Amino acid sequence: MSLMDISKIFSLLQPKEEDQDGEQSQALNNAVSSDDVALLSRLLSQDTYRTCINARSGWGVPVTPLRTAAALGHLRCLELLLEHGAEIDSLDVKAQTPLFTAVTGKHLDCVASLLKSGADPNGSQYNNSSPLLIAAREGDVEILRELLRYGAEVDVKPKVPEWAANSSACRGPLYLSAVYGHLDCFKLLLLHGASPDYNCTDERMLARIKQPKTVLEVCLRYGCGVEYVQTLIDFGADVYLPTLIVDKSTKQNEALGVLLQQRVCPRSLMSQTRLAVRKLIPFPDKAASIDSLDIPLILRNYLKHRPNETM
Repeated sequence: MSLMDISKIFSLLQPKEEDQDGEQSQALNNAVSSDDVALLSRLLSQDTYRTCINARSGWGVPVTPLRTAAALGHLRCLELLLEHGAEIDSLDVKAQTPLFTAVTGKHLDCVASLLKSGADPNGSQYNNSSPLLIAAREGDVEILRELLRYGAEVDVKPKVPEWAANSSACRGPLYLSAVYGHLDCFKLLLLHGASPDYNCTDERMLARIKQPKTVLEVCLRYGCGVEYVQTLIDFGADVYLPTLIVDKSTKQNEALGVLLQQRVCPRSLMSQTRLAVRKLIPFPDKAASIDSLDIPLILRNYLKHRPNETM
């Protein structure tokens, strides 16, 4: 991030002169805070209030009415503000978008509405985190599904300067979902194309890290268990990459056994074919693309890693 980027952040967050006496903005925020849709509608019917729809107000950290609605989960207010032209990706002082705060608050309906209205699923480029990282860490699989459906990045992107990069810089959503024990999120990320090796596809970023750890290594280190390791293998993880560290954890020993067995038993032809076909299917909605293929249902389910489903 350059000095120009930093200057731009502060210029975005500085209140404008006309917002200094934001009585109208505060009135909008008060209506949203109390979830008073009727009052908010009456205010927005007046030009003096509509012109303040993107102004920031409030004690402590000034915020826009849309940010307030997203943070509190007040869906009807949020949709009304969007209908009247609220800036959908406006930033607060932490460079967080309304979508980011809706994800943090676990408000699925607000998340869905913002994404449908065109919110950037990746949040702000000026924030080191992202909505997807939050959802993966918290295990919010339905919110994660919505973000992925609208094209959120499944592999971590560098958002820190080179001098600040370290071994944790490329630990993306796949790492977080494993470490925090969210298997459903873990599988969903892989189904949407997350890299099963480093959860990062930026070679320059990986080159800056002295000893980048694979997802397999992290799963073994944190005792994530057999199912995580087997899932990574099924999705094409390179079983020869991890440096094996053996401890007394029962879970790790079982998972390690699966990994060692895979090193001496090559993948089946069916498994390799599935990996090859999935690589050719476009993102982000891989499941829909698979469903459109003119092949038997049992094969479509196999491509979606659901071999036992027939309906």
